[in-house]
Amino acid sequence: MEISPNLSDKAQYDYELVLEAIDGNQQAYAELLERYRDAIYFMLLKMVNNPSDAEDLTIEAFGKAFKSINQYAPNFAFSTWLFKIATNNCIDFMRKKKSAPFSFENQSDDQDDPSHSIQCGNLDPEETLINQQKMKMMQEIVSKLKPRYRKLIELRYFKEYSYDEIAQELNLPIGTVKAQLFRARDLLSNVFSTTNHKF
Repeated sequence: MEISPNLSDKAQYDYELVLEAIDGNQQAYAELLERYRDAIYFMLLKMVNNPSDAEDLTIEAFGKAFKSINQYAPNFAFSTWLFKIATNNCIDFMRKKKSAPFSFENQSDDQDDPSHSIQCGNLDPEETLINQQKMKMMQEIVSKLKPRYRKLIELRYFKEYSYDEIAQELNLPIGTVKAQLFRARDLLSNVFSTTNHKF
């Protein structure tokens, strides 16, 4: 694929990372995330004026971009493409939120929620076996992550620690724990999508 001569050195480097990511290089995904995460987050924060929503939307934006990364064309900067995805996703979010009869803004996937235990208690033997297989697969995939992210995922989803417990265990502010978990989940999603066929 021919690179536009109008691309800056930074944009050309981004394109090299994109090609590596398409080839399955997880470090390339991580570097693209690191290069633009903060800029995307602060742009979205200005749009929604809610830190929690901005964090969710940041991860969604990267998730959508990484899922369709092979559709990126280097006739314009990767950052332009990424910001467009983030903006459009945010606009869709605000439209849905505005038209929703009830806001689930304060709801979360927190596993401290009693409903989580209720759901797990209703599994039949076949569903239990499937979940065990999924858990084994997930553990293998988690082992591919960097130690920092691997520890967060293990504490949160395998040991079912609360955010407070993780903060105490790792001696981190709870806001940092939440932010890093968002990043860890995003990286995990990308590892899963590129390695799922091997299991």
